[in-house]
Amino acid sequence: MKLYYKPGACSLASHIALYETGADFQIERVDTEAGRTETGSDYRAINPNGYVPALHLNDGNILSEGAAVLQLIADRHPTAGLAPQAGTFERSRLHEALNWVATELHKAFGPLFRTGASEDEKADARTAVAARFDRVEQQLANGGEWLVADRFSVADAYLFAVASWAKVTEIDLSPWPCLEAFIERVAARPSAQSAMKAEGLIQ
Repeated sequence: MKLYYKPGACSLASHIALYETGADFQIERVDTEAGRTETGSDYRAINPNGYVPALHLNDGNILSEGAAVLQLIADRHPTAGLAPQAGTFERSRLHEALNWVATELHKAFGPLFRTGASEDEKADARTAVAARFDRVEQQLANGGEWLVADRFSVADAYLFAVASWAKVTEIDLSPWPCLEAFIERVAARPSAQSAMKAEGLIQ
């Protein structure tokens, strides 16, 4: 099994999840702008979307889209406890959380990374991110340490990866102390430490 990743991108969530499972896997870095992997492969031949993550399974299948990759990892390693059982209400809560991070928070950051975005577009993006951080802050303040079922799940890995972009986009997290504590809590997990070290994000 091989995870195609870009350091610090949303693929970090899948990287953390793989470490959580104890699975045997490899990683390969992707230059999404050049469309090449670190071994020189044409990445669009692997994932026509051109972005990360992509997970190359041992049977030859390749899966993309972070929320889908995360759920596959969780479902193939049920003893890791990264997702509630399929068919339960808690599992629907996991879908809800993953989809929200993907479509609301992840997308809100877009202009802050887009080459050529105007200062007005970036200001609007910061406002949008702040509004979504407000929602997360309220949930964490009222619902405990984790997003779903009072335990760490793939939804937490995804939120961690995306919310951590606040640092590189110079968004001060002090207005959201529960979110800031959440990021610190996930960052301290051995799986997150291993993934961030492998991606060169920390020493």
